[in-house]
Amino acid sequence: MKLAIYGKGGIGKSTTSCNISIALARRGKRVLQIGCDPKHDSTFTLTGFLIPTIIDTLQIKDYHYEDVRPEDVIYKGYGGVDRVEAGGPPAGAGCGGYVVGETVKLSKELNAFYEYDIILFDVLGDAVRGGSASPLNYADYCIIIADNGFDALLATNRIAASVREKARTRTHPLRLAGLVGNRTSERDLIDKYVEVRPMPILEILPLIEDIRVSRIKGKTLFEMVESQPYLNYVCDFYLNTADQILSKPEGIIPKEISDRELFSLLSDFYLNPVGNEEQENKENLLDSVVLIQ
Repeated sequence: MKLAIYGKGGIGKSTTSCNISIALARRGKRVLQIGCDPKHDSTFTLTGFLIPTIIDTLQIKDYHYEDVRPEDVIYKGYGGVDRVEAGGPPAGAGCGGYVVGETVKLSKELNAFYEYDIILFDVLGDAVRGGSASPLNYADYCIIIADNGFDALLATNRIAASVREKARTRTHPLRLAGLVGNRTSERDLIDKYVEVRPMPILEILPLIEDIRVSRIKGKTLFEMVESQPYLNYVCDFYLNTADQILSKPEGIIPKEISDRELFSLLSDFYLNPVGNEEQENKENLLDSVVLIQ
């Protein structure tokens, strides 16, 4: 199974990806996480340091694939999760899609692409076009990371559009498995968006500082729980997400709405609280009438 994780820049994709990878490994799966960001920090929380990238290694080997060994590019992380960092061209130069393609090509050359139960692509940013959309060419499922903010849901909407387009043009199935809400105490905007453009909500992670701090410490929540047992309940959120993924959900081909409609939808939700309350009262009244009948 191949997963592509997307979401607004800075929303916590890498932190979430690493914890989901550990959760999948805890369920007995062999997991390879591929970081698809030129910053090559996707897998940082799995070991606490930055590993050499595929591009770095290929440059050293003068792009002679036959000279590259698995241990040159695949590194063990916490919990038995293997990890690869694709790396990327310098800022403003080259194409990220080319780098992802080279990473998959090399993984196949090393027979690594077929030795895992789960391959998870952690993809940069939220503008899913060109190079950053290339992991969708390989993925069975896309998972979107968001919070209860407007910008995150704007990114969610654009990612949904990319998944729909890729699902239309690909020769094998691609589905949106669902959305994971990261570090949010509220979900009213998420619910409002999902009401208009239905998609599964896999999990809503609590707004706790330890999730953010784990990134700084270079540790997953699963590793932190060894010294902070109270974090066990947070790990359960990731394990629940892993269980849903392993159930091979049907998923959906999502439908986006226009940016203008989305602005109107989410702005109106806060600018017109009275109207929203009146609508909710009407719906509650209607439900009461139905029950009486």
